[in-house]
Amino acid sequence: MKKYIWSLFLASGFIFQIQAQDVPAGPYDLQTAVDIALENNLTLKRSELNQLSNEATVMQNKGARYPTLSTGASTGYRWGRSINPVTNLFETARIGNINLSANSNVTLFAGSRVTNTLNQSQTNLEAGLYNIEATRNNITLNIINLFVNVVFNREQVNIAESQLATSKEQLDRTKKLVEAGSLPLSDQLDLQSQNATNELEVINARNNLRISKLNLAQAMQIPFTEDFQVIEPEFVINENLMATENPEVIYNTAVEIMPEIKLAQSNVESAEYGVKVAKGAFLPTLGLGANLFSNYVDQAFGTERPPFGKQIENNLSQSVNLNLSIPIFSQFNNKATVQRARVQKQISEVAEIEAKNTLRQDIETAYNSALSAQQSYEANLIRLEAVQESFRIAQQRLDAGAINSVDFQVAQNNLFNTQADLLNAKYTYIFRVKVLDFYLGNPINLN
Repeated sequence: MKKYIWSLFLASGFIFQIQAQDVPAGPYDLQTAVDIALENNLTLKRSELNQLSNEATVMQNKGARYPTLSTGASTGYRWGRSINPVTNLFETARIGNINLSANSNVTLFAGSRVTNTLNQSQTNLEAGLYNIEATRNNITLNIINLFVNVVFNREQVNIAESQLATSKEQLDRTKKLVEAGSLPLSDQLDLQSQNATNELEVINARNNLRISKLNLAQAMQIPFTEDFQVIEPEFVINENLMATENPEVIYNTAVEIMPEIKLAQSNVESAEYGVKVAKGAFLPTLGLGANLFSNYVDQAFGTERPPFGKQIENNLSQSVNLNLSIPIFSQFNNKATVQRARVQKQISEVAEIEAKNTLRQDIETAYNSALSAQQSYEANLIRLEAVQESFRIAQQRLDAGAINSVDFQVAQNNLFNTQADLLNAKYTYIFRVKVLDFYLGNPINLN
């Protein structure tokens, strides 16, 4: 009972530690965000706790190879006519007795079920490690994606605020020209409408930034505050950023290192041992047992009562038993167990194929997405140069009175839309390439 209470106390302390842990102060760089998420993620903690259970199962199955040993004792009184357990004679008296015993049993042969069960549990333990690793990878990728979204939305805010500042500047200039009679009032009204639209875009961009911060904080499982900030990495895009490997090369590398594949393969191996364990039930079981027994009674034998130690010595008995059990008919239980084990193996084999197919499809999708993002980024770079030049010319023509405010707004919107498209292509490109690096087993970072 004390041990049970102590275990509950430890478990309660563990849960309290999860719920009441200190939250590191921000701002957070990418590595810190990943570390916090891995530390706080309850799915990962659950997988790690399950692994402790797997370790206990391995320990238990290892112990099945060794003999059992138990001892026991009993004492009591009897009244009336009963057999004296020492003299084996009927007596009419109160008889007090003490019985001592010890026994041991060991399995000599059980159709290799002991060995195969141990091998299966060890394989399950290995599979548990792969499951933990896969969970950590998924958490890391998710945090990187959310982190990139925060940085992206923060730059979207900067673009929207810059657009608003430009429209306000143009509105102030137009108001002065309208007051001077150089421009019609309609130009001022058009710019006021554009300015209101830009203010709304700033609000939307800030809301998107706040939501992306909230999503990241929740994935890190820390309380969200308005002061939540991240440190932007030094993003570098060069000609060598895109992986030169084709999808097939990436897949051949990933299939050897990805924990999801190793987990599926371990499950197949475990199922194979499960079939062997089930088949072992058709074979005989041979066991060896040994017993010791002695007792003491408080009645005299004739004229005297031998002392406790003497009675225990005199009454000591030993036995050794060799037990053989041969299964002949088990009401089809053994046959059904083998069939279920074989089906489970086939299910595991299907799951392995499915895991490989999913991996291949994910890599093909990631590669094509990265390639498209690269092309989109490069095209937007060229487009931005042209749009910037067009905007510069439009600004000069507006100052010279050669175009109206509506035409200028079109040029301005084209510029900021192109900047936003380039920004989106940039971060999409970076993240997609990092996903490919992940499949190649390279360290995941954004620098």
